[in-house]
Amino acid sequence: MNETRPQTSDLSSRKTQHLDICLDTTRRVETDRTRFDQVHLVHRSIPAIDTETIDPSGHLLGLPIAQPFFISSMTGGSTAGYETNKILAEVAQELGIAVGMGSVRILLRKPEVIEHFMLKRRAPNVPVFANIGAVQLGTESDRIVDLIDRLEVDGVAVHLNPAQELFQSDGDRDFSGVRDAIAAFVETSPVPVIVKETGMGIDPGTVAELFALGARYVNIAGSGGTNWVRVESYRDDAAAASAPLFDSWGIPTALALAALGRTRRGVLASGGIRNGLEVAKAIALGAEAVGLALPFVRAVKQDGVAGGVALGRRIAHELWLAMALSGSATLGALRGARLWLDGELEHDAAALTAATEEPM
Repeated sequence: MNETRPQTSDLSSRKTQHLDICLDTTRRVETDRTRFDQVHLVHRSIPAIDTETIDPSGHLLGLPIAQPFFISSMTGGSTAGYETNKILAEVAQELGIAVGMGSVRILLRKPEVIEHFMLKRRAPNVPVFANIGAVQLGTESDRIVDLIDRLEVDGVAVHLNPAQELFQSDGDRDFSGVRDAIAAFVETSPVPVIVKETGMGIDPGTVAELFALGARYVNIAGSGGTNWVRVESYRDDAAAASAPLFDSWGIPTALALAALGRTRRGVLASGGIRNGLEVAKAIALGAEAVGLALPFVRAVKQDGVAGGVALGRRIAHELWLAMALSGSATLGALRGARLWLDGELEHDAAALTAATEEPM
């Protein structure tokens, strides 16, 4: 596994472009097909609970959280990304939810900007996790472990993004050692490891393999939200030529969850989740917690901390409504709530499971 090493200035420029593209609402960067519209919680005409006692709190990375959703990693490596990360951390602290920072890869080339990543100081009472690409583990594992110690985070997300890398002219091309690198990193990491996709989904066989390698959590991060192939197509003419062909590539978030079943612990879900009802459906399908990135990034760009907090409170209210109407007083009850899947989704989930029972 050989790492492509862009210069620091190139990496910063690329991260700036990524953020600018995602914030430009005139550009279509979302796939919009999570398949949560095919998941239904059963309405309870007699919920048999006092809705004032509904408790959506839980734990993530060993720490308490007020809500089962978190701000997922998205920004980092540029001046605008640094500032956005800080604001998102303050939002998370106010809401009592977890937050992931943008990729810390820039710190391997530019360690003097580490103060921009000290988010735990802004969110001392909630889980904060770092974020690094899986390919970097092969050549920089020791330095990454040192960074994690210095950042004082509660966990680290290792992201898998082969589709995005292949649509970058200077992206990584060798993924042959990723499994071994993850296994070795889990052994040395001082904090729990989350392995996550970046919007293309993880099949059931690979989820099982990642847990076997020692991951504490696996974030299936399915398709339906921010599509990084599309994002790359806005900054690279070569990517733009081929991107439409792969517009529907990946595993939609609800399909990935449905294929896993409801009993697997440690599964996180993200990818196109945009409201509290979808959070509830993801939890009911088996997710322990649910990540959102683009909505929070756009909210704080528009209205700062207040915008992010308002969005979080709206999602929390929608989740409360879904829990009340499904008769779920706790997250545990929601995970066991009655639900049904449209026949097409149920069929596809069974087919996906059968196709991926043995990891490649």
